This record gives sequence, structure tokens and C-alpha cells, in this order.
Amino acid sequence: MGSGHSHGHTGHSEPTAEQIAARRKANRILAAVLIPLTLLTLAAMAALWPSGSREGLTLANPYAAAPGVSFDTGRIQRVVTEGCSQATAQNPQQGSQGGAQDGGGSQCTFAFTEPDKGGNPVKVVINPDIAKSHGVRVGDNIRYLNLSNAQGASAAQGSPAYIFVDFVRTMPIILLAVLYALVVVAVARWRGLRALIGLVGAYFVLVSFMLPGLVEGKPPLLLALVGSTVIMIGVLYFAHGFSARTSTALLGTIFGLGITALLAAWATDAANLAGVGNHDAATLTNISGSISISGIILCGLIISGLGVLNDVTITQSSAVWELYELAPATSARKLFTSAMRIGRDHIASTVYTIAFAYAGAALPVLIIVMLYDRPLGEALTSAELSEEVIRTLVGSIGLVLAIPVTTLIAVLVVKATGIRTGGQAAVTPDDVEDTGALAAAAAVAGETRI
Repeated sequence: MGSGHSHGHTGHSEPTAEQIAARRKANRILAAVLIPLTLLTLAAMAALWPSGSREGLTLANPYAAAPGVSFDTGRIQRVVTEGCSQATAQNPQQGSQGGAQDGGGSQCTFAFTEPDKGGNPVKVVINPDIAKSHGVRVGDNIRYLNLSNAQGASAAQGSPAYIFVDFVRTMPIILLAVLYALVVVAVARWRGLRALIGLVGAYFVLVSFMLPGLVEGKPPLLLALVGSTVIMIGVLYFAHGFSARTSTALLGTIFGLGITALLAAWATDAANLAGVGNHDAATLTNISGSISISGIILCGLIISGLGVLNDVTITQSSAVWELYELAPATSARKLFTSAMRIGRDHIASTVYTIAFAYAGAALPVLIIVMLYDRPLGEALTSAELSEEVIRTLVGSIGLVLAIPVTTLIAVLVVKATGIRTGGQAAVTPDDVEDTGALAAAAAVAGETRI
């Protein structure tokens, strides 16, 4: 009998009937909060759902403007450097519009490429920026512009008929995606598979709801909040199952999401984040007056922190439950203190994760700013870097505040379930100061009952 108590406390056997009843009580408490919140979120999603009308908002393919122009793919057989016209060397597409090849003005890189659709190798001119920075090699798969059948091509004698557009990256990306899926499933098993399926669902919400809503001029703050909440509800429950732990993590995530959204809304306006100098922002502004670049930036600030926020809240919630099941007699204050020691370690490591992730993404911009030899303060507040700086700060604040809130909610829920232990405990967990000793104390208490 004593042995049964011991294993129950250390979490190695099936939960007792008392524990099951307590967990059901916790689920009922959380459901009273989460069900109305979920229904409200779904109602807001239905009200904000985009109409799907994109009349006048599509962007034409810039390479398909001329009749007879096509995209082809092929594998490079040979790479040579030859003389070419100055216009072709500076801009192959401009050179294709006319002008004879002078044979000595400049040097261009050409790739003799075997078309995937068959036929003789064609001479593809490589863009100078690609030739200088990365280059092309024999065996590379490339996508190129075929101008040989375009109207007026015969009039431009000596101009390139085949122009490099991009590398074909389909196979490497597929291989990495398959490897990623295999690793996740091999390590996390069924839960990993569910997480991958949940990720697909999250992208569906992003592509079918949030992006079209931004294009149609829906309120960006509401779009981001509603879409992000729906994503979190879906991925958390699908990956981790319906439990008090998951529900607690969801409440903490929603709190962190709300803080992030409020800070992002204020920062976007106060710092005048308008995408100035961004080519993509200018393109979107020109095609429609309903698209708000500031709104897109605001939405991006909120979405960017979802993954890390979800990570810390589910980890913190699980930590509280594990600590409590190791020593159910622990007071709420001691349980919160012990769990926050774990949370502080998580905060320290996650702050670095966010900062370095954004720094890595903005590395080319950082190099350009460094070469301008501008003061650090001026560089960090420039149009090029301010968005990344604010993204890092806003996401980090929401994440840090979500950890104590999630911990507090988890402690309140586990203590409200009313689980009580039987037997005589040789060690009182309230006398233990750190988390590792708390677990050891629970194990010692169990051994004294055997």
C-alpha cells in the first residue's frame, strides 16, 4: 500500500482516481474561461473573414510581358567568360532590348545549359551580381528567361536570348523538409507528427485569413490578434492534447499575445514604422490604396513571436505540474518560487534566441549600416534596422511577462484541484530551497513509505 503511494507521487504509475477527479475539476475551471474566449474569437474571425475579391490587386509576372517569352529550366554543362557589350554586362535584360555585342567592352559569364525539356544546350547569360557574389557551377540547375521566340528578338542581333533568373532549389528544400519531418517524428513520435500537422493548419490560417484580410484593408491589429489566437488554440490542443496543462499554457500564451499586440500597436505608431525605403512596401502601396504598410508591419510584429511564446508557456505549465506531482504538499508560494527558477533560466536563454534570430535575418543590412560608419544609436534607429530592433524588444517583453503569468495560473489551478496525499512524509517540501532538492525530497519521502 505504501509502495503504491510512493509511485503515485513520483509519477511512474497511472494516476489515481483522486488525481483524475482533480484534473477534471481543473479542466472545468479552465473551460469556463476558455470556451467563451474561443467562441468570441471564432465569431470575430467570421466577421473579419475576407471576401476573397482581389480585383485589380494582382501583380503581373514582369518577365511575361512580351509575347513569346517563357521560363525554362535546365542543368549547366559548361561555364565560360567572354566579351560582351557594356549594356549586357551591366543589365542582361536591358542588353537584350538591342545593341550589338562589341566583343571587347566588358566581360560576361555565360552558362551553356541543357534544357530540361530537351534539345541542344543554350547560352545563358549570368547576371553580374550572381557571377560576382556566388557564381554558377557545372551541374547547377537554373531557371532562365527564354527570349528566342519573343517578338522583335531577331532585330536585336547579338543580344542575349537566354537570361539567368534564379537557381532551382526544389530538391534541396524537399530533402531538408523530409529530413526535418523524419527527425521530429523520430524524436517526438506521435506528438511530433501532430505538431507538424498543426503547423500546416497554422499556415492555412495565415494564408487564407490573415494575408487576404491585410490585402483587403481589414483592421490589422484585430486580424493579428484573432488569427494568432486561433492558431495557438489549434496547435496547442492538437499537439499536446486537451488537458489542464495545455489550457494553462494557452491562457498564458493569450496573455503574452495581448501584451505583444498592445506594445506593437504603440511602437508602430510612435516609431513611425512605415516601410520607408523597402521595395516590396513600395510595390504594395502602388497597387492598392487599401493596403496599409504600417498595418502589415504591426501584424508581422505580433506573428513573429508566436512560436517562442508557445514554447515557453507550455514548458512552464508542464514544469509546475511535474513539481506538484513530485511533492503535492508543497505550498502555492513555494511551488511558484520553484517553477520561476526554471522560468528565469528559460527567459535568459530565450532572449538570446530571439535577438540572434533577428540579427541573423538582418545580417546584410547590418553590414551595410556598418560600412556607412554611422554612430550605433543612429544606426539602430534607422529605417533599415528599427523594425528589427522593435520586433526583438516587443517580442521579448511579451515573452518575459507571459512566464510568471503562466506560472501563476498553473499554480492556482493545481492547488484548486484539491489533490491530497496519504501516508507519512519524512521530508517537508516547504523546507527545500531549490527545484532539484524538491524532487529529491519527494523521492526520499516515497522511499520511507516502502
